[in-house]
Amino acid sequence: MERDAKPLSALPAPLLSATDGIFLTAGMIIGALIFKAPSTVAGATSGTAMFLFAWLLGGIVSLCGALVYAELAARHADTGGEYVYLMRGWGRGVAFLFAWSRMTVVQTGAIAAVAFVFGDYASEIYSFGARSSAIWAALGVVVLTALNLAGTTQSKTLQKAMEAVLITGMVVFSIAALLKGGSARPAAGGADSLPAFGFAMIFVLLAYSGWNEAAYLAGEVQDARRNMIRILVWGVVIVTALYLLVNLAYLAVLGHGGVKESKAVAADVMRVVAGDRGAVLLALLVCISVATTMNAAIFTGARTTYALGRDFPLLGRLGEWRASGSTPANALLLQGALTLGLVAAAAGTPDGFNAMVAYTSPVFWSFMLLVSLSLFIFRRREPRAEGFQVPWYPVIPAAFSLMCVFMLYSSVDYVRNPDYGPKFGFAVAAGLVIMLAGVPVYLVSRGR
Repeated sequence: MERDAKPLSALPAPLLSATDGIFLTAGMIIGALIFKAPSTVAGATSGTAMFLFAWLLGGIVSLCGALVYAELAARHADTGGEYVYLMRGWGRGVAFLFAWSRMTVVQTGAIAAVAFVFGDYASEIYSFGARSSAIWAALGVVVLTALNLAGTTQSKTLQKAMEAVLITGMVVFSIAALLKGGSARPAAGGADSLPAFGFAMIFVLLAYSGWNEAAYLAGEVQDARRNMIRILVWGVVIVTALYLLVNLAYLAVLGHGGVKESKAVAADVMRVVAGDRGAVLLALLVCISVATTMNAAIFTGARTTYALGRDFPLLGRLGEWRASGSTPANALLLQGALTLGLVAAAAGTPDGFNAMVAYTSPVFWSFMLLVSLSLFIFRRREPRAEGFQVPWYPVIPAAFSLMCVFMLYSSVDYVRNPDYGPKFGFAVAAGLVIMLAGVPVYLVSRGR
């Protein structure tokens, strides 16, 4: 049964402007993979043109997804994002399973993954020893969760400040590299084949992932029906332009062959531009990049858990909104505790980041596919709704849904990779098992 409204619990306040939302969206997308993925993409593409096309295509695919989410947000402008769309499109059972999976696998696993990248680069500045990466990762989770507990205003202010520093740093880095140039090596990538290009797109789309998190801001955005389209589209467009600029800088200094052979492409470019001392400056830039991603993911992740507690009495404490600071305090505390547990578990694997990618990816793409298909359900029920509508329907939603199918296959096929499967296949299975564990929890909750 539906939960009665709780008069003593505050409701989300519309404190976010369109500019706030654009900064948050950009921060959700920009992460450490722009400093790691280009080498893999270069190895799977035949030359400079295909390499740059892959990054441009990643932006186009993300923009298609953003348009789908913009219509969903216009139809259902409420804190809870994908949870709300699944609830109204597929029913309470699917929505509960999604929120459960996001709380225990998807969002907490994603925060843990980027926390390990933060730990890797922070350890270049100061190392705590053998477990330095995990220690830094845990510290990052604790500090940023505490910041979000302080309140929405403090969190969004820090996000905008970090984002401004990050974007400025990446632009200056790219311009300096373009002006400096280098002894660029010729193309030495993969063959012109669809499977090779598809492999490249896996890493490109991972670098672009995060734009969908903006859906969770709808309940706190001023004039959400009008501003959500601006937030989603401009957030993706800004990041696409920035990614193309950074990759052009890589190519200017190292060339396609040099990007492919580099183990740390941004660090190698920085050494050419500023010498070995530039490595510390780069580490600081990457730490800021990852911190913005973590902060945005913590901010939005707790909103789904809040929506889950609001709708299901069994988890009702999670659905309480604290008026002081306008924040879902209980949801933030649980999310932080679960994330720290995943950091501790992944610390015992060969690579914490890859373990968390394997843990989260199949579950993430399963629900992303269902969300994209929900738009077809809403269009059938109400063809002409108030607010924004996706242009060229049904072409754009269908294309995005097909990409979700491809990514779901690729994430499950992760276990067959000879380099990663033996090390991280268990993480794929663990994510799916924990997702399915939500079924009996839902049955108990429905009974109550």
